[in-house]
Amino acid sequence: MRRTFLITGVSSGLGRAFAAAALDAGHLAVGTVRDPRQTGAFEALAPGRATARLLDVTDDHAVSTVVDDVERSVGPIDVLISNAGYGLEGTVEETAMEDARRQFEVNVFGSVAVVKAVLPHMRRRRRGHIFTVSSMAGLMALPGVAFYGASKFAVEGIAGSLAQEVAGFGIHVTSLALGSFRTDWAGRSMVRVPRTVPDYDDVFGPLRTARQTKDGNQAGDPARAAQAVLRVLDSDKPPVHLVLGRDAVRLVEQGQRQLADDLAAWSELSVSTDFRTGD
Repeated sequence: MRRTFLITGVSSGLGRAFAAAALDAGHLAVGTVRDPRQTGAFEALAPGRATARLLDVTDDHAVSTVVDDVERSVGPIDVLISNAGYGLEGTVEETAMEDARRQFEVNVFGSVAVVKAVLPHMRRRRRGHIFTVSSMAGLMALPGVAFYGASKFAVEGIAGSLAQEVAGFGIHVTSLALGSFRTDWAGRSMVRVPRTVPDYDDVFGPLRTARQTKDGNQAGDPARAAQAVLRVLDSDKPPVHLVLGRDAVRLVEQGQRQLADDLAAWSELSVSTDFRTGD
């Protein structure tokens, strides 16, 4: 079945891989970019089936306008992949509030804006699949990327709630918790907070160095992640949360074990806060 995809952030990396896989499979793909110079390169991937749209996902009005235009001029959106976002690296204390707010503005509210714009169309048709692009840092806390991780924790939570709200409308929701993939995320796309507090040198210094060294050598293959998305689309019972990448599986499992250990160790105190029967 031929589908129409709307994918945000297709200029490079995972967004481009998602679009390329959809096009290779014979689907239509509308990809959003922020630089008008990128439109031609994207449409050249599959002339007549690849369409580019300029969009800043933090502009709510522009998001609604683009989605409505795609519905009208290209066709009903069957699949949304809300991919646009970026990484912010820095300790909590050293990160400026302006940078923290901007991270949420793009990664959370920008994603929500696109989802909300697409939902009325999918709900009216009683079908569709929404993918939100998250991270292993959205299912297990990692040092040095607190605000990035927090934004992805929010994406995971929103996806989980949304999946329950729209299940009766024939709409599926899947949040992709990605590990380390070979994209520009840890390179030119990463916003790195300036170091200002030497006390964090021992904790954070090695983390930043390791991430910079690993850039370009990550184990995750964007093309394989894109094929995983296509496989999920063909599933009768797609997952709400899908972890992708061997490192992501390992770290998320570690985080789940830590949570289970805390629950077990403190369960007596946890349940002691309820009213006693008869009180």
